[in-house]
Amino acid sequence: MATVTVRLFAGAADAAGTEEASLDVAANAVVGDVRAALRERHGAEFADVLSRCSVMIDGRRADDDVPVATGAALDILPPFAGG
Repeated sequence: MATVTVRLFAGAADAAGTEEASLDVAANAVVGDVRAALRERHGAEFADVLSRCSVMIDGRRADDDVPVATGAALDILPPFAGG
């Protein structure tokens, strides 16, 4: 098992009810596995928001097939609107 830290921002944090989560994932986990674990933990409203979010690992955008290393920090970023 690998432990990762997930930081949630803006609407993602609101939907999850938290700004940070610690997850235990398989040693060979990818970003898609982390998304699945978050959907299971935080429910349907969060899953809807998550489907529109970008994921960053240690400051770099990561698609669902990118491996997640033990101790990685993942940021969940919903789309932002400017004005």
